Order: sequence, then C-alpha cells, then structure tokens
Amino acid sequence: MAKTDYYELLEVSRTATETELKSAFRKLAMKHHPDKNPGDKQAEAKFKELNEAYQVLSDGQKRAAYDRFGHAAFENGGGGGPGFGNDFASSMADIFEDLFGDFSSRGGRQQPNGRERGSDLRYNLEITLEEAYAGKTATLKVPTSIACEACSGTGAKPGSKAKQCPTCGGYGRVRASQGFFSIERTCPNCQGRGEVIEDPCRSCNGAGRVTRERTLSVNIPAGVEDGTRIRLANEGEAGLRGGPNGDLYIFLSLKAHPFLQRDGADLFCRVPVSMVTAALGGEISVPVLDGEECSVKVPEGTQTGKQIRIRSRGMPILRSRDHGDLYIQVVVETPQKLSGRQRELLREFERESSKDTQPESASFFAKVRDFFGGSAE
Repeated sequence: MAKTDYYELLEVSRTATETELKSAFRKLAMKHHPDKNPGDKQAEAKFKELNEAYQVLSDGQKRAAYDRFGHAAFENGGGGGPGFGNDFASSMADIFEDLFGDFSSRGGRQQPNGRERGSDLRYNLEITLEEAYAGKTATLKVPTSIACEACSGTGAKPGSKAKQCPTCGGYGRVRASQGFFSIERTCPNCQGRGEVIEDPCRSCNGAGRVTRERTLSVNIPAGVEDGTRIRLANEGEAGLRGGPNGDLYIFLSLKAHPFLQRDGADLFCRVPVSMVTAALGGEISVPVLDGEECSVKVPEGTQTGKQIRIRSRGMPILRSRDHGDLYIQVVVETPQKLSGRQRELLREFERESSKDTQPESASFFAKVRDFFGGSAE
C-alpha cells in the first residue's frame, strides 16, 4: 500500500519552514495523541505516521533525500531512514520534550529525592504616611508552617528515617508505555519524592512541618509607596519533609492622611486662606512630615487655585538622598455670618473698588456684556 506524502500528512507545503513544520506537527499530534483517544487504533496509527513524517522533515539531510527520492529514499536499507528500532521511543521522547515539555508536571522535571518547596505567603501591612516618610522597623506575627522540631523536618518518627521508594527506585518518576510510545510520569507511590515513610512522626503526621505563629521583624525603608512589595526570602511556609521554605511577601498600604495627599514623591496640601490674608498677603503655617514647623508666605492678591511650591519638603526618594516637593493649594475662604458693621464695610469696599482692584471679574463681565450685545444685533 502506497504511503501518504509526508507534506500532506502534516498539512504543509513543500516550502514550509522549520517553525511551520513544528507548529503543524504539534497541532496534529495533540489531536491524535493516544492519551486523548484511548482505544482508538486509527488515531494511534495516524499518530505514528505523523511522528514518522516529522522525524524525516525536521532533519535537513533526511528532508533533502525525501524531496529528491520520496519514500524510496528510506526503503531497502536506505540511509538515515525514520525506522522504529530500539531507540525510537527515546528519540521521539526527545522530540516531544522539545515540543510539549513534560506532560505530567508544571515546573520542570523533579529531581531524584526532590523535596517539595513550601508555599509563598502574603502579609498585608498598613502604615501611616508619617511612617512611610521616616521608615520603620515593623514587628509581624505570621501564622505559618515551620519545620517539625521532633523529627527535624524529615516526617519520620525520631530514630527512623525515610526509605527509598520501591516503585520508582528513588527517582520520583515512572515510565508508562502506551502502544509504541513511552511517557514518564510522577511516581504515584511517593508523589515524586523518591522516598516513603513507613513510620511517620506523631507530631507532624509525617508532613515534616507544623503550624505555628512566628514573630518577624521587617525593615521598611523611608519613601515606600502604596502597594510596595517587600520579599523576605525563606520566611514563607516550610517545605514538606525537609523541603526548602517558600518566601514571605509583605504588601504595604498607606492610611489616608488628614491633610496631605501623595503623588509619587510629591505632597499636596489644600489650605483655606482668609479673604483678608489673600488680599493683603501674609504668612500661614502648613503641616509637614519632618516634625519642623513650616511657614509659607502668601503673596498679596492671591486667588483660589494658586499653587505654592516648597522645594524638598515632600517624600524621600527611595535609594536616594533627595526628596520630592510640597505643594500648597490655596483656597480663598468667603466669610460667613457677617455682622452689620462687617456688611457695611464690605459694601463700602465694593463701592470704592475699581477694575484695577478686581481685574478678573471686571474683564469677565465686560466680555459677557459684549457677547449679549453682539447677539442683540
């Protein structure tokens, strides 16, 4: 029976690149893989043909011979044929390792006697803006799993020890054959650890770890921002049966400040100023985080929305000696609940005011009059 053309099998053109070949083979191999089609002989045969086609076309010399002579290039002992001798399973395993990785694991192969790493932990810590400005050393109480002291983290009863897994011989993985193809899987007896515990520790029930509350100190540097993540290596959950610890990640959040708002390294403060101070000028005291009093001069004729910049009175910049700036946002406050005398003085001021006294309002209403006058015409 004539063989199907290898290019037709892989559904690619004869000019297909190596990348296109690999992509086509991956797609079809996943579709016809024996694991996805248990008991389907046609799928198994198709899968075998796909492997044969890809083994030839992915090799430059074999592909050149095939393009010139077709299937005859590998018949009657033709050199370099794709045959299915004793090393076929291993060669195809190499191909699939390159294409798909390990079918049965997510983080790469587990080494013999591999220990399971402990989980990473997250701790949410809220600090004030003052603490973020100055930095601090925080004391944390973290409930976590630590190595069992009774068995020193081995999981075995004191005086005994784990034994080599008889199923995998300590390798942690076993091979399973499906038809012509061999797949390596995690050992079901030892779960990939390569060891089994026949007499488990009573304190930890063979896990090698117990749950405890730990007290840790962490240094929070000056200038940290909301959402900053601090990693404490090996301070996470202890690994199973002597495995390495995970890490502890501390996520910082900043409490809202009653006066100051932060934008990066800069601070902003909205300050109400009396109408008299805004008109005549003066000095106001503003809150700062370094503990020193800060006086700010308000220029004569200051309007609402004016922003006064105070250099280097903002937040520290991480890994630097510099600071951001403090911005005072002025809001002119209109007086309320006036006495009769105050009302009289304000009306007198209004009668004596001119365009020079209130240039912005005079200009605005002049434009309004022009606008409506133009419409009337």
